[in-house]
Amino acid sequence: MDFEYSPKVKEMQAKLLAFFDQHIYPNEQRFAEEIDANRRAGNAWIPTRVIEELKPLARAAGLWNLFLPRSPRAPQGLSNLEYATLCEIMGRVPWSAEVFNCAAPDTGNMETLERYASEELKDKWLEPLLAGEIRSAFLMTEPAVASSDATNIECRIERDGDHYVIDGTKWWSSGAGDPRCKVYIVMGKTDPEAGRHEQQSMVVVPADTPGITIKRFLPVFGYDDAPHGHMEIELKNVRVPVTNILLGEGRGFEIAQGRLGPGRIHHCMRSIGVAERALELLCKRALSRVAFGKPVSAQGVTQERIAEARCEIEMARLLTLKAAYMMDTVGNKVAKAEIAMIKVVAPNVALKVIDWAIQVHGAAGVSSDFPLASWWAHQRTLRLADGPDEVHRNAIAKLELAKHMNVNPDSIKMPVARGF
Repeated sequence: MDFEYSPKVKEMQAKLLAFFDQHIYPNEQRFAEEIDANRRAGNAWIPTRVIEELKPLARAAGLWNLFLPRSPRAPQGLSNLEYATLCEIMGRVPWSAEVFNCAAPDTGNMETLERYASEELKDKWLEPLLAGEIRSAFLMTEPAVASSDATNIECRIERDGDHYVIDGTKWWSSGAGDPRCKVYIVMGKTDPEAGRHEQQSMVVVPADTPGITIKRFLPVFGYDDAPHGHMEIELKNVRVPVTNILLGEGRGFEIAQGRLGPGRIHHCMRSIGVAERALELLCKRALSRVAFGKPVSAQGVTQERIAEARCEIEMARLLTLKAAYMMDTVGNKVAKAEIAMIKVVAPNVALKVIDWAIQVHGAAGVSSDFPLASWWAHQRTLRLADGPDEVHRNAIAKLELAKHMNVNPDSIKMPVARGF
């Protein structure tokens, strides 16, 4: 395996780092202040001006839609391995990915539309998403069932002539709070009597379709994640044309497995970035403070944690790169163990490093004076999002046991899980 970046990627990496120095880091405080001002004015769900101002600059710099490989509609898209280093940089400032049109859940939805939608649906929804003109949401998780097992999904998608009628309640629908969110991809059951993994389908649903009600937003450890948000949504007698189906009835599980692979590794790439940033803050704080007669950086426990953080970040990065390399060369199905492993490892490493950085910052670490508390909250959700640790560990164990049994590893299905 060769993880050496090509000259093209190295050039883009340098360009992205320069963009961060010039436009992203100097605007971190402004972003927070805009959100707070909107919240105090009574409406947190207003897109920030700073991101809208930076998008044209990113596009002009050629730093746009980098996540989508092998798409004629986004020829600038990179392979998973090429994108890894750039996505990691974006992870250093969690809101920055939107500036480059590389933010979840739009990335996963755009890839889903590109791979599985009709040309008509692509023209209507994929093109404005690729242009950064609208945003989207993915509706899979449900409050009434354990969605870590997606076969539990109860939302019904029933055919009625030339339409599908959708009834159900979804939650943790990330991005649905944004007024620019114009389209949902909804997973539900079209045939409860079919095989366990052939009951589900996915349909494209315009966000303004009658019968859709956003019931509430769901804060994460007290953070509302505005203007993005995580919403509970009720769909009652929601009608869409049958042409809005993706791939066909009973193919939802198949689509979900294709969608969640890249989404999971993108989360991991960004987790490496936020872990690196947390280690930077840890070191700077440790060097600037004196306790018990010597710099905090000279305390044995601090040095031990810095060393361990560096080791674990490097290991997590290498596993991320290996998974990305395998996705590019042998495909997501063969890389399923590596994808599952890094989905467990990366958020846990990031959480550990952020937690140590909080300790070094003392009480300031849990305040809003530093971004550490919000980073920790976000990374903690990643141990649930796109499948909880336990589900991925179970799949990894089954694959490992299969090596010593008369079992075909290809017969082991990887989890289609959103957590909660």
